Amino acid sequence: MKIDSSIAAVVTGGASGLGEASARALAAKGAKVAIFDLNEERGESVARDIGGTFCKVDVSDEASVDAGFAQARAAHGQERVLVCCAGIGTIGKTVKRDRETGAISHYPVDQFMKTIKVNLLGTFQCVAKAAAGMMTLDGLEDGERGAMVVTSSVAAEDGQIGQVAYAASKAAVMGMTLPIARDFMQEGIRINAIQPGIFATPLLAGLPEKAQESLALAVPFPKRLGRPEEYAGLVLTMIETGYFNGASVRLDGAIRMPPK
Repeated sequence: MKIDSSIAAVVTGGASGLGEASARALAAKGAKVAIFDLNEERGESVARDIGGTFCKVDVSDEASVDAGFAQARAAHGQERVLVCCAGIGTIGKTVKRDRETGAISHYPVDQFMKTIKVNLLGTFQCVAKAAAGMMTLDGLEDGERGAMVVTSSVAAEDGQIGQVAYAASKAAVMGMTLPIARDFMQEGIRINAIQPGIFATPLLAGLPEKAQESLALAVPFPKRLGRPEEYAGLVLTMIETGYFNGASVRLDGAIRMPPK
């Protein structure tokens, strides 16, 4: 799919990090971009920069997602591109023993479910609702109606200690990508997943400099954190390359995460 001014796109989590880089890359190609995010101040700022539209959306809430798509489509028309970057990172062991008291506890079920709702359900809701809209469009080259990129993680394959909820949610995103591509096969809609490794996002920017340097040194090559622009570059490749479909691709400098 050629990305130009005729293309409307929705980017979830587009106010910062990987989502912001993706929104900017799409806009630089001429696409009309709607940003879904909860960070209203930052989202409005990015949208102004790229000539797009900000929609305050909680991807885990169906009514909020519906309202976001309605707002985006009113502004730009039916989207042909969806990029899902909205997500949360959570930490907690399945069970743990208090070193001082010996008390045993398990990871709170409500926190586990929150991670699943945002990372997995949030992605699925946006994919399903975008696809329903794309199916109303005329096909382009090869009958293509739309293209999607969803965000998994290297944790889907080598999750670390304390990442049980996060790894489960991201493994599920990776796992549903091929079945969704097959569900779409008669409709001219493609979907692919990216498994980013350790990227220089606002989450990591809050760590001490030495901690960031240590993480960078763990990457085989190049020995640095990934740049959001590199993620966005792969997003563009997946959207623009018509034979790219049903794939899940690691973008990680060849890192394999240790247990901790």
